[in-house]
Formats: sequence, structure tokens, C-alpha cells
Amino acid sequence: MWDYSQAVHDHFLHPHNAGPLKDANAVGEVGSLACGDALRLYLKISDGGIIEKAGFETFGCASAIASSSVLTDMVIGMHVDDALKLTNKDIVERLGGLPREKMHCSVMGQEALEAAIRNWRGEPPVPHAQEIGRLVCKCFGVTDAQIIRTIRENNLKTVEEVTDYTKAGGGCGECLDTIAEILAVELGKKSEEALQAKAKPALTNVQRMQAVMKLIAQKVTPGLSAGESVELVDVDGLRVTLAVQSAKQEALRSSLEALFRETIEDGIVVEVK
Repeated sequence: MWDYSQAVHDHFLHPHNAGPLKDANAVGEVGSLACGDALRLYLKISDGGIIEKAGFETFGCASAIASSSVLTDMVIGMHVDDALKLTNKDIVERLGGLPREKMHCSVMGQEALEAAIRNWRGEPPVPHAQEIGRLVCKCFGVTDAQIIRTIRENNLKTVEEVTDYTKAGGGCGECLDTIAEILAVELGKKSEEALQAKAKPALTNVQRMQAVMKLIAQKVTPGLSAGESVELVDVDGLRVTLAVQSAKQEALRSSLEALFRETIEDGIVVEVK
């Protein structure tokens, strides 16, 4: 029995924007019925590049339906350039999480969105098996380019995680050794980057404070709900104190701490006043 969030339940039982969009001028298709999952995403995009409407048809499980449903909610009103910045992690976060074995459903949504925007721009579709790169998984048509991208965007560390996110290796299993080789190379690169990062001089307190303020203004505040607020109170070394107004204060504090550590400096601790 999968442990689904309430958001996944809601979007599965009452999907938003389900069905084909009659006045769509962009369509993106990914997956295959033969592989068990398929998604067709419809978009109505204005001449100025604003996504005005979205719809979807999907063949798959509850996670596939929920991921498709929430994706249409997310992109409506966005400019195509901003929509292209969305990752599968954004979809998963909006759903409140997905079972590890169902993460490939969020990746499918991200790929369908990119395919639809390519279609609107008049660019040729890029079927998975013909994507730039070498075909690794013949069962599901997954290339090394897709695997590398998914490893990097989701910080994957095991072959099992790669299979959960891409389905590569989930069929006959002949490609598992190749996936392991790709993963080893990517993890080696991350180790080198980590060593280089450690060699960088630590930020000054002023630099750290400026970075926190910039992130709050550009990334945090625009995503807050009505009645929520986040303000910087103090920065003392790696300790950042914030004034936070939110019904989910601890969850927001935790996500801010993760954001600051990833973007500014590892080891930052966020306290709420």
C-alpha cells in the first residue's frame, strides 16, 4: 500500500484540467502505453508566451494522474521561459511528496511540459529513444542523457533510485551495470566539486547577510501564501534568525534552512524568533 499525501489523494480523485484542450496550440507527449505510463499535455499559449490554459490525458497510476493534474495548475499563468525552469522536484514538492517508486511520474510531467513548449515554438519533437545521447534502457527507451540529467537534478546516489526516477533498469535488467557505471562517474564529479567548494574561502558575515536577504526577496517571498511573511532578523556566522509568520512555521523553517544550505553555504542553521 503506497503512502500517498493528501494532495496526491485529492488530485487523483478529483483531477484538475483533465481531458483534451480543444483550443490547444501546443501538445507534448511522453511515455508509451507499452511501457505502462503515457502522458499527453495540452497547452493554450498566448502570442506573448503566457500559458493561458492547460489540460492532460494520462494512462497510468494515481501518481501519474496526480502529477499531471498538479502540473497543469502550476503552469497556468506562467511564461513559457519560467515554465521551462520547473523540475520534477517542484512537482513532487507541490504534491507533498511521492513514494520513491513513483518518482518517475513527476519526471514524465516535466518532460511532457518541455515537449509541449518545443511544439509551440515549432521545434521538432525529441522522442526519448532519439534524444541526444546513447540508448541505455531498451525496455523503456531511456538514454544516458536522461539518466545523467535526472541524477544531477535529484541528487541520486543509487541504481535503485535511478530506476525509481526514470524506470531505466526496471525491465529485463540488462542495463543495470551500465546505469551503475554512469552513476559512478556522476558521483565522482560531485566529489570533485565538493572538494573544490571546501577550498573556497568562507563568506563574511556581511556577504552571508546579503545573500540571505536576496534569496528571501527573490525566491521566498513570491511563493508565500496570503498572511505569511518571512523577514531577516540577524545573521551571526552560520546562524540565521528569521521572523516567520505561517501556520506551518516549522515546515517553512526547515525548507528555508535547506534552501540556504544549498544556495548560500552548507552548515547554515535557521532559527525562528
